[in-house]
Amino acid sequence: MKKFFALTLLAFFAFHFSSAQIVQPVKWTWKAEALGKGEYKLIFTAKIDAKWHTYTQTIVGDGPIPTSLTFDKNNKDIQLIGKAIETGTKIHSGHDPVFDIDLKYFENDMVLEQKVKVLKDTNLKGVLEFMACDDHQCLPPDALDFEFDLKLSAEPQKKSDDAGPQGSIEQQKFDSAVQAVIQNEIKIDSTQQAAVDASGNKYGTPQANCGTSSETENKSLWAIIILGFLGGLVALVTPCVFPMIPLTVSFFTKRSESKTKGKFEAFFYAFSIVFIYFLLAVPFLIFDISPDTLNEISTGAPLNVFFFFIFVIFAFSFFGFYEIQLPSFIANKADSASNVGGLVGIFFMALTLAIVSFSCTGPIIGSLLVGALSSSSGKLNLVAGMTSFGFALALPFGLFALFPNMMKSLPKSGGWLNSVKVVLGFVELIFAVKFLSNADLVAHWGILKREVFLVLWVLFGTGLFVYLIGKLKFPHDSPIQKLAPVRIASAVVALLFTVYSAYGILGNDLNLFSGFPPPKFYSLLKTESAIEPIKNDYAAALAQAKAEGKPLMIDFTGWACVNCRKMEENVWPDIEVLKRLSEKYVIVSLYVDDKRELPLSEQFVSEVFHGKKIKTLGNKYSEMQAKYFGANTQPYYVLVSPDEKLLTNPRGYTPDAKDYVSFLDCGLNAYYESAKQTSLLR
Repeated sequence: MKKFFALTLLAFFAFHFSSAQIVQPVKWTWKAEALGKGEYKLIFTAKIDAKWHTYTQTIVGDGPIPTSLTFDKNNKDIQLIGKAIETGTKIHSGHDPVFDIDLKYFENDMVLEQKVKVLKDTNLKGVLEFMACDDHQCLPPDALDFEFDLKLSAEPQKKSDDAGPQGSIEQQKFDSAVQAVIQNEIKIDSTQQAAVDASGNKYGTPQANCGTSSETENKSLWAIIILGFLGGLVALVTPCVFPMIPLTVSFFTKRSESKTKGKFEAFFYAFSIVFIYFLLAVPFLIFDISPDTLNEISTGAPLNVFFFFIFVIFAFSFFGFYEIQLPSFIANKADSASNVGGLVGIFFMALTLAIVSFSCTGPIIGSLLVGALSSSSGKLNLVAGMTSFGFALALPFGLFALFPNMMKSLPKSGGWLNSVKVVLGFVELIFAVKFLSNADLVAHWGILKREVFLVLWVLFGTGLFVYLIGKLKFPHDSPIQKLAPVRIASAVVALLFTVYSAYGILGNDLNLFSGFPPPKFYSLLKTESAIEPIKNDYAAALAQAKAEGKPLMIDFTGWACVNCRKMEENVWPDIEVLKRLSEKYVIVSLYVDDKRELPLSEQFVSEVFHGKKIKTLGNKYSEMQAKYFGANTQPYYVLVSPDEKLLTNPRGYTPDAKDYVSFLDCGLNAYYESAKQTSLLR
């Protein structure tokens, strides 16, 4: 079970956001077949993609999650008749090398049949849980909600000769009902349904070939690489790592009679550090997960609250109140292995460094993981970020091996190293507030409005300033005889941060912090913006666009989206952008991470993320974005005409105002050209 828990935990953080790789190899459908006298046969049918399989209901030993049906235990109007019977056209039994146990699994298809007896008319709910694997990877376990409306007086159903589990009349009705609900959720009325093109996308193809930019993903990758490298440099000047640099380099260059061999071993030690941090990212490449699910997890209140507490715990560890370490037996085993001669021993020396320095590097790596969580190419970014972190950490070991005289210029270890940790502790607290803010925005708690957020930043900034000028002490601090220039400069930066945050409390723009504090409209003060989009009401926005004869800009955004806030606070207020958005467009902002639940009558089953129940407002708009525009990253801007024709290629994060103006102008030109032909423009 430990092996499986580790695999699924890594899968949970498999940062994979590419809309072109939505992997859902097992697709379930279900129906209820009346047998008469109040009895029903509930039939669950899975269609399994080639090379994939799912597992039996019984797993003996620690292995994958078995397929299971769980019915509402509080429903006293139903009696289960026996156990669920499982069948399939291709069943395999044998030893599984991944889980190291004997397993039974299904390929091509799997059918579960459960008989029930109805005591009186009832609505039966439950959960179908399963896990899908191929020869190389497993997806995280998935759970699908199902529901049956069962009547005591239902007559036995006549079977059609050609009606299989996927082709039955009941199944066709189910599919039609799902499609009807989805169309209703995205407000497709009968007149608009006629506009759906042959591809099934009602918005059609872009009328102008402009809008799409591939720069965002590249910028995101480079940003993660730079952040990883900077994180590694910061880790170097912590008490866990810095003292090891001269000791380790001297060990390699002096233990060998040959200087060339000593330098080679030091270089191999440095390479091993890079390789170890690369290996830490490799498991994240194994698993795949629905982008919609990952986005839902990463923006949800539970995970953000979890990160808030983790960062607070890291902060107080940096302050010196306690120390976070990996279990000692791990370090002891790695240290014992380092005594082995040759390159193997050197590799384990590098592994020992990575383990014993965890109390300093762990929070920095954690911050890097969180940064990759919200990126658009999570897997690639994570590997690049972890590798660049390891490269920065290993750089001095190789550099000083090549130029040993440079070590004389290294500052001596001392109390300044602990000061670095304390400063990092304050930085962790500052970032912790951001995660709590994400949870507050998404869950609509209303406890961390913009002013409250900035007051906390002012408090932490003040604490950091007071500490740097020597007026605040922590457990492991050394007496300060004189303020060093670096400390004074750092104190000035802390003071500027504090004053700038205080400036924002009064309702002023904070362009330098754009995207981090809550948006200006989420405020204790009543502030007005030049642009007031319609929020989470696509139908109202479309009606307004028709009434005013203007094109509609669909803004797929998120409460916890940093880049969305940067666009709204830095790009939208630009004079040229503002003129077009306020005068030429109707804007609707659809929040894909809004956790407010839809009424039961409006919930439906996803077409894109097959089998997923669309329960929340955010789910609905995420489904809309993925289904019609093939994307699930935010911000994402779509320009359409009042009759829902796509005007341009959609556009993602565009920090350059001139580029954004060109995008808006392209949409306007396409709309005016179309309006000339259709006489829509008034």
